[in-house]
Amino acid sequence: MDLLIFQVPILMVQASLDGILLGILFALIAYGMALQWGVMNIINIAQGDLVILGGYITYFMYLSGIHPALGVIVAPAIMYFVGVGLYKLVINKVVDRDLFISILATFGISILFMQLMNFAFGADVVLANSEFGTTMLFNNSVTLPNSKLFSAIISIIFAIGLVVYMKKSKLGRAIRATAQNARAAKILGVDTEKVYAATFGINAALCGVAGALVAITFTIHPYMGLPYTIRSFMIVIIAGLRNLPGVAVSGMGLGMFEEFADYILGTEFRIGSVFLLLVLILVYRRFKLSKKRFVIETFDTKKNIGSNNCQDKKIIHCLNYFLLRADLRKGKSSVKIIILLLQLLNRTR
Repeated sequence: MDLLIFQVPILMVQASLDGILLGILFALIAYGMALQWGVMNIINIAQGDLVILGGYITYFMYLSGIHPALGVIVAPAIMYFVGVGLYKLVINKVVDRDLFISILATFGISILFMQLMNFAFGADVVLANSEFGTTMLFNNSVTLPNSKLFSAIISIIFAIGLVVYMKKSKLGRAIRATAQNARAAKILGVDTEKVYAATFGINAALCGVAGALVAITFTIHPYMGLPYTIRSFMIVIIAGLRNLPGVAVSGMGLGMFEEFADYILGTEFRIGSVFLLLVLILVYRRFKLSKKRFVIETFDTKKNIGSNNCQDKKIIHCLNYFLLRADLRKGKSSVKIIILLLQLLNRTR
């Protein structure tokens, strides 16, 4: 373990800037996962493999003599149709099914993609060299590869473009309506099959952009998709499905965490630290859910709030429950909290 980074401020600046730029890319991948998870209720284990496939499309362009920067246009266009094809062949059979079934289905897609990429390109680590150069900051003390700056700028452009598209276009509004209530959207004439196919295609396209940026900025090989899936899953778990600012902040936070872990623990423990963080987050969320469930099961809120026979302990349980959930239902909870307080005061007279 090396704590030198905390003794040399310029190293902290370097790690922070690298982490923020890296995190913006993570956020783009996670936004795609959040979109298709929120609309289709599917956890896509193949998310990272779609990223790597987009990277190999860019790498193939590089081998063909085309500048890899053009991959940010070509890769998402190709990956969109890959996503639509996957939906029509596999994913449409697991929509509205148990979440575990979608995990198994996409896990199978992940294995298939890994083997196909290994067969086509081999297992060697490759890079699509962009030759963008380097930017030096703070009297040449901080080094920022221009490929990372390019990656962050392109990620931001695509994220903003998708937000605008979702708000302004007819298909975008249909996707948002389906995410809110698929059955109601279908009754109102929305073609949910088309929406689901487009959603999965858009997710794949975002993965294509991210893959192109990964191939330019870092390295790729056929079996490195899982860490990107884990990162995306972690960001979505922290931020929520419909919280784009939260996804961006969580992505940058994760990027900084990785960079600091790299400096402190070493490169060999970088990915391991991400998996450890995921375990801690899941344990924490499980604890919070168990605590809420205990409060709910301890006292049937609806039955007892309407009753005049609330005993002191039950009133306190009611009060505790609504204080815990006040941030979720501010209006209703405020009224019920006041009623409970009045009941408790009345019984103490």
